Amino acid sequence: MRHAVIMAGGSGTRLWPMSRTSRPKQLLDLVDDGDGGTRSLLAEAFARVRAVVPADCIWVCTAGRYAEQVRAALPDLAEGRLILEPEPRDTANAVGLAAALVADVDPEAELAVVSADHVIRPVERFAAGLRTAFDALAERPRSLVTLGIPPTYPATGFGYVERGGATAVPGVAEAASFREKPDRATAEQYLASGRHLWNSGMFVWRARTVLDALADHLPATAEGLARVVAAPAGAERDAVLAEVFPRLPKISVDYAVLEPAAAEPGRVLVADLDVDWLDVGSWPALGRVLPSDDAGNAQRGMVVQVDGERNVVVSDDPGHLVATVGLRDCVVVHTRDATLVCPVADAERVKELLEAVAARYPGTFG
Repeated sequence: MRHAVIMAGGSGTRLWPMSRTSRPKQLLDLVDDGDGGTRSLLAEAFARVRAVVPADCIWVCTAGRYAEQVRAALPDLAEGRLILEPEPRDTANAVGLAAALVADVDPEAELAVVSADHVIRPVERFAAGLRTAFDALAERPRSLVTLGIPPTYPATGFGYVERGGATAVPGVAEAASFREKPDRATAEQYLASGRHLWNSGMFVWRARTVLDALADHLPATAEGLARVVAAPAGAERDAVLAEVFPRLPKISVDYAVLEPAAAEPGRVLVADLDVDWLDVGSWPALGRVLPSDDAGNAQRGMVVQVDGERNVVVSDDPGHLVATVGLRDCVVVHTRDATLVCPVADAERVKELLEAVAARYPGTFG
């Protein structure tokens, strides 16, 4: 049966001060729901996956401290479908844990791995691309399928995957190579080649296949996860997980599984996902999905801008007005206890700023 796991464990520090350790970006109601309201990135991801996978086969993997918030955000999440990481150990272990728990319920499970911090539209094209990736498993059951986004500009902050030979499934090719975050000149070459796609960080494979790949390439994780699922579900399994998980080697699934597996011809495939895709990793990125005016000002909340251009201004305090005059190319974010102001060009430095805030006011604004 087809299953999906939504990876929702990140803290989203670059969306500070709205995103905090206690309430990460995937749980903030920042995205228009199409009916005049807003919803969280996590709720949007759940609705998107539900177009392909039944609700009782959708899982969410998140940090243990977010359990109650996730349950509140997703009332349709089925019982037993919440996977809680005791602490972050990077994506190889999170994906492996999800695969192990899904395989424990359905040994023949086909599993899509998607992210909670992407905005992907239209949903119909996403659903078609995900179904195509599942179709590739019928053709090549041992394959590891990554979903690739056709690049629209020479991005240096994304990984790339190169298409190789075609497969019997239209829209799916063998993956010829992977490259993490190239320099500008290389990214421009990739864009011009027509062979390279952005690596979306979303995958489709059989749960058993990725566990076998972990056994081959990351045996310590495979052995630890086997111990977890050997324990009876419930308190006993939770105790084993709390003991085992923090000791697993910290590494991404790309480095641990996909790149080594790609050395075996035809093992790793790439499926085209021709959608509008936004990795919401910064305020300017989020500004692309917020309501905007003719001057390119994106805003949400009680905001008034006069003679402003290309700003991102957001407030979540309904009793506080944010007003600007003559502001250009800036980010202004107001919350009840903190306000961020910076040039758009420095928005990627918010993580650096948060470190300085934590040093000055430890335990207060993080």
